[in-house]
Amino acid sequence: MLHWIWVLIVGGLIGVIAGAITHKGGSMNWILNIIAGLIGSSVGEWLLGAWGPQLAGMAIIPSILGAVILVIVVSWILNMARK
Repeated sequence: MLHWIWVLIVGGLIGVIAGAITHKGGSMNWILNIIAGLIGSSVGEWLLGAWGPQLAGMAIIPSILGAVILVIVVSWILNMARK
């Protein structure tokens, strides 16, 4: 049970960092930050591998890069849908 709490906390932090890097984090609430962090972690580790320091079973650097990619792609899709 404690592991899943850490996964959610680390996923949220990864989402917050990705939002800060892309300057898109202001419009995201904490649930979206967690989702972006968890999905971004999966994308990053799938694309880049699981290298570097790990926390709660997530490789931090690939996870942040994956979350940044995810936030950029989702923001671009949403902007295209609004036009």
